[in-house]
Amino acid sequence: MRQLVDQLNRASDAYYNGRGELMTDYEWDAMFDQLRRLEQETGMVLPDSPTHKVSADTTAGQKEAHEFPALSLAKTKKEEDLVKWADGRPIWLSWKLDGLTLVVTYDDGRLTKVVTRGDGHIGTNITHLAKAIDGIPQQVKAKGHIVVRGEAVISYEDFERFNLESDEEYANPRNLASGSLTLKDPQEVAQRHIHWIPFTLVHTSEPIVSWGARMDYLKQIGLGCVEHERIDLPTLDNIHAVIARWTLKVTEKKNPYPVDGLVITYDDTDYAATGSVTGHHATRAGYAFKWADESAATELEYVEWSCAASTISPVAVFKPVELEGTTVKRASLCNISECERLGMGDKGTKVEVIKANKIIPKVIRVIEPVGSLNIPDRCPVCGAPTEVTVSPASGTKTLHCTNAHCPAKQLKKFARFVSKEGVNVDGISEQTLQRFINLGWIRNYADVFSLPEHEQEIARLDGFKEKSAANIAKSVEKARSVEPQRLLYALCIPLCGQDVCKRLLAAYPLDDLVALTAAPKEATLFTPRPEERLAMIPGIGPEKAGSFVRWFQDKDNLEVYQRLRQILTIAATDVAPHGDRCQGLTFVITGDVHHYKNRNQLKAYIESQGGKVTGSVSKSTDYLINNDVASTSGKNQKAHQLGTPIISEDEFIKLFGE
Repeated sequence: MRQLVDQLNRASDAYYNGRGELMTDYEWDAMFDQLRRLEQETGMVLPDSPTHKVSADTTAGQKEAHEFPALSLAKTKKEEDLVKWADGRPIWLSWKLDGLTLVVTYDDGRLTKVVTRGDGHIGTNITHLAKAIDGIPQQVKAKGHIVVRGEAVISYEDFERFNLESDEEYANPRNLASGSLTLKDPQEVAQRHIHWIPFTLVHTSEPIVSWGARMDYLKQIGLGCVEHERIDLPTLDNIHAVIARWTLKVTEKKNPYPVDGLVITYDDTDYAATGSVTGHHATRAGYAFKWADESAATELEYVEWSCAASTISPVAVFKPVELEGTTVKRASLCNISECERLGMGDKGTKVEVIKANKIIPKVIRVIEPVGSLNIPDRCPVCGAPTEVTVSPASGTKTLHCTNAHCPAKQLKKFARFVSKEGVNVDGISEQTLQRFINLGWIRNYADVFSLPEHEQEIARLDGFKEKSAANIAKSVEKARSVEPQRLLYALCIPLCGQDVCKRLLAAYPLDDLVALTAAPKEATLFTPRPEERLAMIPGIGPEKAGSFVRWFQDKDNLEVYQRLRQILTIAATDVAPHGDRCQGLTFVITGDVHHYKNRNQLKAYIESQGGKVTGSVSKSTDYLINNDVASTSGKNQKAHQLGTPIISEDEFIKLFGE
């Protein structure tokens, strides 16, 4: 019991405080259940047992006691338990968001404090960061004392963007969210794009006894709320059908935010409040459902050392097994510490594998090791020496290439280069790029256009055939003709997104723009510095202009561009608007579209009509276009808060279409 408590507490501390994961959810749940069984058998509970306390974040700052304790929920992986708990009463099902819980308080419509959950009784006051967190307005349309509990999360899209553009690298969105809230500078926190999504109206003076009505109230006063669905008759068949539908959203990656399960809540909040408190769980406050992971035993064929971003990560390649309706034959082993913890061996080692949260293949146990794991002393991509580093915060051992210019460290940038918004090489995913990099075929951007030379080799790779290899070759050749805006965006110049690239090219032709960066650095009355000239372009400013100029003044970067310029044909583009139907209006587009080929085509139409399209909803946004008008997504919630009209694609066409 002592060993289990220590392991679980160490893992929770790392998980809740942004220091990586020491074990999977599957392993944590198994250890937790084992500890709980031992406690029931012996009648003993150790003082620091996680079965009787809330896992805590230890965010530094001023501590503050919660007015209403933030107790945790009992968990299950059995749908039958949910049916028994519901006991025939109407319930609501919602996401169990995987972030950091924040308790937000308003008095007479004014924000008074934001406190982390902490240990459920005492948290850390981070009110000074409120303006940097999307979804926490300074004022709401309500009177009296209101306490709301919600989850601070980061979308997968924003997480990927941060890892691409930052020198730091986090394992998952949850780690980034919790690590971000330890920062002191609100401006730095704002760059992480944290969204706060309310999931409980803890207290209000309004007489609202329906949980669903309380969620509606949150939206009415200018807050968002977690996506939810009512189940009037919670039979096993009904609950199973709803869970299956929500599970599909996870497996098909239709939910923009990380989740680690579902939550059911009574609609009758008065009845929910009558429950007792067992340990740190309120018996009727809600019930958490976590997916039961299907596992399979298989045999290791080899460990592949895969280079991506800043680390060289071990990947287990094993004999194929069927999991969750798909064939699985590869799973990340994360790092050296994870391999050591598992006791990973060599070829022939028997392992147990799952798909964590229905998505990510994971080796959870070594059943029978064979030999020992060999850690490479040379980078598989560039051949430079490797080194093992130990994180001072978590003690995690990771393998790194010592070559700062190793192509493998640029994977995210290569992915942006070939993306639809970049030079648009269709059919090359990030995973495919990683394989090509590891095979030594791609070392710089220009090498992408040499891939047709490897067509026969690609066709022989696992997962490829002659047709798919030929399609890649055709896509590469097609991408040789590229619009200047796409090429500029594809170069991954810091702070230069699509809108910045468009503004720069509206002011200068591409060749003139690049030539401008080579102008003398010393300014005179008649020759201002390049960054000063670019900063005068509307919407650019000194920071973006400086980043653009510095990139091109780097000799290596300039050589990259010049080589591309030699092998690519720059297609002419007309950046001038063709009409004025959207003149002076700012739009945000989210979700799927059906009339237009894709969102980029809709964006192009708006801009051709004198309008502007941005990536996030703000006070300057005139319309949010979303075919799911009733969605509780972050953008919809922000639009509700600001009073921004949300229109469908059909409504847009009626108002602004041809």
